[in-house]
Amino acid sequence: MQTGLVNSKVAVKQITLNGVGVAPQVDITSTFSDNLSLPIHRWFRYSAGFSALWVNKLINQEKAKGPVNVLDPFAGSGTVLIEGELCDAKAAGIEAHPFVARITKTKLYWREDPDEFYDYAHNILRKAKVQERDISGYPKLVHQCFLPESLSKLDSIRRAWDAEAADNVNLPLSELTWLALVSILRSCSPVGTAQWQYVLPNKSKAKVIDPYDAFESRVRLMAQDMRVRRRQPLGPPATLYFGDARDCKDIPDGWANLVVTSPPYANNYDYADSTRLEMSFLGEIEGWGDLHNAVRKYLIRSCTQHAAKHNKEVYTILKEPLLFPIGEEISEVCKLLDAERAKHGGQKPYHTLIATYFSDMAKMWVALRRATSDDSSICFVIGDSAPYGIYVPVHKWLGDLAVAAGFKSYSFEKTRDRNIKWKNRKHRVPLCEGHLWIKG
Repeated sequence: MQTGLVNSKVAVKQITLNGVGVAPQVDITSTFSDNLSLPIHRWFRYSAGFSALWVNKLINQEKAKGPVNVLDPFAGSGTVLIEGELCDAKAAGIEAHPFVARITKTKLYWREDPDEFYDYAHNILRKAKVQERDISGYPKLVHQCFLPESLSKLDSIRRAWDAEAADNVNLPLSELTWLALVSILRSCSPVGTAQWQYVLPNKSKAKVIDPYDAFESRVRLMAQDMRVRRRQPLGPPATLYFGDARDCKDIPDGWANLVVTSPPYANNYDYADSTRLEMSFLGEIEGWGDLHNAVRKYLIRSCTQHAAKHNKEVYTILKEPLLFPIGEEISEVCKLLDAERAKHGGQKPYHTLIATYFSDMAKMWVALRRATSDDSSICFVIGDSAPYGIYVPVHKWLGDLAVAAGFKSYSFEKTRDRNIKWKNRKHRVPLCEGHLWIKG
């Protein structure tokens, strides 16, 4: 029985139910590179995403069976919501990262009049060029990342936007202009950025764009995308909730019959840190230490920075009833991680990360079971993990927890290998990424 769909460019074979298998590793589901050329999606580069083309294919194939209510409980920058609108499906999403949720909500304003947006944003730019400037109050990270002249111009746009936003009641046009500003920050910085969104002040890049030119270009691009998008099927407006996937409280019982998402990975990536530059520029935080209260406390516990405060509670957490289905396996892995960390200088509490991550994800499955229909189809784009070289079968444990929460079955389709180029890697455990399919 076919339980899932794959990218239109690739055929990936279904494997076993309630188990883990392998499949050809030529799939772009988990990449966001195609999105950087697609209208609306390309307005902000958020690396923690997946292919919009694949999402579109999946929703349309499900629509062939009947009406679709699609939910993304980890909405990120809105890939599923935007494609849901394009496919004329009802779409809802939940996002817990405040800054990323604002990005997504703003993207959903694409229905606004593009000419009015263009005029509004260019009025901001005209005022910015004669705006008084003061860059002395910016945090250290911001000064590390910009040349004084570039920062001065960015500051002038920000101040002009602030003044207009305080007096103007047209929130959508104001927020679209805000997005145009925050989306150009990295292109105006001479310092390097990693594959993910971390800032590397000690590395430099050859090409840096003038802030005024970058802003004008981005506004023009956004207005163009709005025009293109308005010529396509409108579909019902998608809804984004700033909330928690562990309760899905804003989603009615049984509402979703399709769930497409990519949750946080259990690989110690600090999602709160991914937008530190933008939040520092906007004055929302002063430094790294502010990230916990501003962002991290809302998120699934998927990094040691978030989980460390629970070190003394690990073995209590592992006894939570929701973790019983994987209790013996996860307890053994956490014991190995606890013992292994003493051999490493950083002594990162990966055992705590794994315990808290699966505790949170178990709660998420219970909430998702309530919010989905009995015949729902669910696809999680997910990868496994091996902190300190100790393997964690993420897709198997998530599947077991889903079934324990009341879903009927699961299967896993491997789409690509990870961690196979050993240079500069911390361990040599082969990892993979793929589709975890859950049947309602």
